[in-house]
Amino acid sequence: MTIVRTRFAPSPTGYIHLGNIRTALYSWLFARHSNGKFVLRIEDTDQERSTQEATDVILACMNWLGLDYDEGPFYQAQHLDKYRKVAEEMIAKGLAYRCYCTKERIEELRQKQLENKEKPRYDGCCRDKNLPASDKPFVIRFKNPQTGIVEFDDEVQGHLSFQNSELDDLIIIRTDGFPTYNFSVVVDDSEMKITHVTRGADHINNTPRQINIFKALGATPPTFAHLPLILDMHGRLLSKRHGAKSVMQYKEEGFLPEAMLNYLIRLGWSHGDQEIFSREEMIQLFTNKAIHKSAAAFDQEKLLWLNRHYIKTLAPEVVAKHLEYQMQLLKIDTKQGPSLVEMVLALRERSETLREMAEKSRIYYSDAYTFAEDANKHLTKETLPILKTCQEKFAALSNWEAAEIHAVIHEVSEKSGVKLGKIAQPLRVAVTGGTTSPPIDVTLKLVGKERTLKRIEKACNFIEQS
Repeated sequence: MTIVRTRFAPSPTGYIHLGNIRTALYSWLFARHSNGKFVLRIEDTDQERSTQEATDVILACMNWLGLDYDEGPFYQAQHLDKYRKVAEEMIAKGLAYRCYCTKERIEELRQKQLENKEKPRYDGCCRDKNLPASDKPFVIRFKNPQTGIVEFDDEVQGHLSFQNSELDDLIIIRTDGFPTYNFSVVVDDSEMKITHVTRGADHINNTPRQINIFKALGATPPTFAHLPLILDMHGRLLSKRHGAKSVMQYKEEGFLPEAMLNYLIRLGWSHGDQEIFSREEMIQLFTNKAIHKSAAAFDQEKLLWLNRHYIKTLAPEVVAKHLEYQMQLLKIDTKQGPSLVEMVLALRERSETLREMAEKSRIYYSDAYTFAEDANKHLTKETLPILKTCQEKFAALSNWEAAEIHAVIHEVSEKSGVKLGKIAQPLRVAVTGGTTSPPIDVTLKLVGKERTLKRIEKACNFIEQS
């Protein structure tokens, strides 16, 4: 029985966006569901546009999302001799040929074809000349069959067919000796024994050309699944202009990898009405047959909804590891203050993103805060004695826990005849500078005893000076 082998083969020529990583996820899931192998291949033959930075981002993104690969990463640029050797063997067998047509001739041909309302294509000028290698610049072209049909059953798009007469002799090796995409991908997929290729629907027109090269090499083409494109909420192709951004930017903005994966799997695939999927469920349930044929629409609100869900439901220790990254980004020193697990427990019901959670956490680690503009509504002459009483009783506490702190506030409320809320809010403003935070006993516990006493003192001075 043939072992399923899938691959993710990005080009490091720009940032990795949602469409790219959805392709990676679906390929990864299909391999895991089928007990197969998942291969990572970096297609870096475009030397002008490929960068190490883009490669590093691809690897970081795969690591962040936990899309582990069984083989790779392979780098095409490290195997240029292989592609040239295969191309030369094809020339020897009459499957390819050297073309010395200049760029000027090709452009002139193209212009004439456009003027005649013909499809621009190479006219086969060098096809049957059997030209030898020389010092003059040349490309190597594939001898595409001139008759017949290329057809295949796509696992998403259904049965597709193309006339060979519509396909010209594409370049497989450029003048600089580098292979073109359509050639290198076939050589590698054949050598790596890739059985299933998942990619965007924008590659459909490449597929018949690649199938012809597979057959010329005596290799069996893989099964293809061409994913529908991703649109924005206005029906436009998701692009930089219309909201597309690097997947790693979502990490920077405080999204959990679990939320991203859950969102991406539903961006063109479904299992009944189920919305929340664990990683194990994704692997168990995923099949290419359930991928939607129609375009998917990106919905930022739904992604936020999923992120809130995972912030609230994942183990706080897991969320805390990701929160640590946000704290580092914001340069918040967490050495002096509560544990990050405590912060997650206190703020997970109040945060849409980890970035928001980190911003709200700052007050528990830094004394560099100011009172809000409306602080004088709560820090008044009337609240001054209450704050001083609380300060005195807090100072006497030997066990700085939420229950003991709450008991002190309750005692002050009963003895002063002031409602709990009228005590809690001045305390909240005193120790955080603002009017919103977790319950006051939890807030003070997180701030810590020493800081709480100093901050109440700061608030009392503020009142007296006002």
